[in-house]
Amino acid sequence: MLRRTLTALLALQLALLPTLSTPAFAVSRIKDVADVEGVRENMLVGYGLVVGLNGTGDSLRNAPFTLQSLQAMLERLGVNTRGANLSTGNVAAVMVTASLPPFSTQGSHIDVTVSALGDAKSLQGGTLLVTPLLGADANIYAVAQGQVAISGFTAQGQGQTVTRGVPTSGRISAGAIVEREIRFDLAAMSSLRLALRNPDLTTAQRVVEAINTFIGAKAASATDPATIRLTVPQGYPGGIVRLLTDIEQLRVDPDMPAKVIVDEASGIIVMGSDVRVSTVAIAQGNLTIRITEMPQVSQPEPFSEGRTTVTPQTEIQINDSHDRKLAVMHSGVSLQELVNGLNALGVGPRDMISILQAIKAAGALQAEIQVM
Repeated sequence: MLRRTLTALLALQLALLPTLSTPAFAVSRIKDVADVEGVRENMLVGYGLVVGLNGTGDSLRNAPFTLQSLQAMLERLGVNTRGANLSTGNVAAVMVTASLPPFSTQGSHIDVTVSALGDAKSLQGGTLLVTPLLGADANIYAVAQGQVAISGFTAQGQGQTVTRGVPTSGRISAGAIVEREIRFDLAAMSSLRLALRNPDLTTAQRVVEAINTFIGAKAASATDPATIRLTVPQGYPGGIVRLLTDIEQLRVDPDMPAKVIVDEASGIIVMGSDVRVSTVAIAQGNLTIRITEMPQVSQPEPFSEGRTTVTPQTEIQINDSHDRKLAVMHSGVSLQELVNGLNALGVGPRDMISILQAIKAAGALQAEIQVM
């Protein structure tokens, strides 16, 4: 009897284990659904030269900007090459890009991306020379230099060329030094705004309620579906920095509108969980005609005066999808039921795109279709 009871309790625990380990809601932290005003990256760009290439650089005749940059660089180093016939293939003009993280201090390092500007075949083994990186205000915020690391390569022979990845683009890890800081005194602010990454009225209100409930005062208010005004309460210790630290770990259940994302170029379809379909009947069928040519060579008999002829052999296959049936999608079916029903018809991704657009045109799809 005791053994039977223990066995029953063990079975009950195993049955409840998936339920206990599965969260009730797909909650997210506030720091994952909203951005803080002023805490942002800044784009940097620069123009430079990569040297040390093994004959895979720009051809100076086709890339005059590379020739001019090379001559100007040599003149700055005290070498006069004006009027000389330069024909080196070991130099490439590149664009250097980087993102300056928020609150970066002078002397810190950031990663940079190097991309060929001319007709260079590969940047493998190249070294980027000192390149100033400018912001949108034309001021220099960082200086980049270093060995370029690429993930692609090109191998070429007399009859074949193999290219894997992109050999004309690479990265330099910690390849730039920050020279100018962007001042932003966050600690001195008494209020700021939170910007939702996916604007939604319901999500904004849930974030406001979570913050005010945690603080115990009206510290947050939604001004529109994408913006939440955050104010430091009187006497709150630590100011705005402490307030952001306390609320960023709060969890909310973000809401989103019913939407279907369609990429016709690749045939990708992404549907939200709230997509619903009213009662509608769907039938799908395509007429496919496949023609295969298999010519046969007819040889004459030995020692005869006949000719070698080619006899055409044509095979035609017709598929009119006569086995496809009409399916009925009842009102309020879920995303899973919709997908299962279309898969039961043998519908591929590209045909499914046309069906979804037809359902939307009929007014039976309760969702927005966004074509990329």
